Amino acid sequence: MNEETVRAWIVKAEEDLKIGQDELATEFPAWSGVAFHMQQCAEKYLKAYLTFHNRAFRKTHDISELLQICIEVDESFTRLQEANVDELTLYAVEVRYPSDFPTPTQQEVQRAHHLALTVRQFVRDRLQAEGMMLPPDGSVGR
Repeated sequence: MNEETVRAWIVKAEEDLKIGQDELATEFPAWSGVAFHMQQCAEKYLKAYLTFHNRAFRKTHDISELLQICIEVDESFTRLQEANVDELTLYAVEVRYPSDFPTPTQQEVQRAHHLALTVRQFVRDRLQAEGMMLPPDGSVGR
């Protein structure tokens, strides 16, 4: 395990979370942007966990694919599967470009935020339980 690389994934995930949450706090949030950053937060936390376990993964934004590899390492990740966190995959690419994919609604973005926080907390708890020292919430990368 390369702890420095794991921490780098976490820092990037926390930055995505902060960007999304900061945008949510504005008067007129850019819903697509928030959804994108929530997906990125979850994706990077899953990649941090896989890196912690020296598990290879291809370059992908597919939450289901990453989650399946996590489940191979630790079956408790099925809880995230049951929580339907793979819904976030929709926001990885489609929302970034004009297309037939509609802008997410406020309710959809709130769900994306909830799902990202669910992944974040689950992975942080697993990493800490497995011996990784994490900085307190809100201090990553500072």
